[in-house]
Amino acid sequence: MTELFVGIDVSKDKLDVAVRGRVTRVWTVPYDDAGVDALVTELAALAPTLLVLEATGGQEAHIVAALATAGIPLVAVNPRQVRDFARAIGQLAKTDAIDAQILALFAERVRPEVRELRDDDTRDLDALMTRRRQLVDIRTGERNRLYLAAPVVRGSIAGHIAWLDARIAEADAELQDRIQKSDLWREKDRVLRSAPGVGPTTSLSLLAGVPELGKLNRQKASKLVGIAPLNCDSGRFRGQRRIWGGRSDVRSVLYMATLSAIRYNPVIREFYDRLLGRGKLKKVAIVACMRKLLTILNRMLQDNAVWNPAFATHCG
Repeated sequence: MTELFVGIDVSKDKLDVAVRGRVTRVWTVPYDDAGVDALVTELAALAPTLLVLEATGGQEAHIVAALATAGIPLVAVNPRQVRDFARAIGQLAKTDAIDAQILALFAERVRPEVRELRDDDTRDLDALMTRRRQLVDIRTGERNRLYLAAPVVRGSIAGHIAWLDARIAEADAELQDRIQKSDLWREKDRVLRSAPGVGPTTSLSLLAGVPELGKLNRQKASKLVGIAPLNCDSGRFRGQRRIWGGRSDVRSVLYMATLSAIRYNPVIREFYDRLLGRGKLKKVAIVACMRKLLTILNRMLQDNAVWNPAFATHCG
């Protein structure tokens, strides 16, 4: 076997590494600058066919950046995929070393598609959007508590809401400043926001959360966001198509943008009314409108063209 596959299980303080193929080995390195540098040098010399690790909410960012810089082909996969794969092959035990070996086997058997990694600026933009979303969620909780709060604590809650308002305003200003300083982002933002229903939050969410948009076909774009209808059939049974997976944060923002587009975007509104006229449920029609809106935005970025109702009507 001439190919070589690598799996890395990422922990806070260490990296468990497994290699299978023309070389077979399992070892552990500390997750610090020295450990990462040594590991990247060793793996670069091995020239692996594919390296797989799990996306762990940002904990993997350091090692991913180092591996990508060294030109090692890698994929950060959903942990659920790997656990389902492990169960499918009968591997129920779980340790860090076993997880690394499962990841290497997953790389060999499944061979997930290597995607273009986000650059530092895009990761920073995504981090700022995530922080803004966290602040908005906290503010929503505080506003809900204020409604039922006893008078003795209302002042404290109101003060916290005011503080959160200021932090969210600062985040908005920082995000817009980054957009305006980048010729590429500024142009993409102009194109996206030309579509009725797409405001600054939706545009920023797409730029930060789906940097691939404009480089994909409509099927891949829908799957990436998690709005593609997936079959649930078996034998004579024909189940209801459902959506799941994908980038839920982007999907939530796109949902709100679609509700706005159904009211103010004539192309999306006509498409929605046509679906209802055919007997579709409102929820099904809204999801279909989400797909159509995303398809239109994807094509607009591909062509670097602003909103055109005539073109949008026949897109998707």
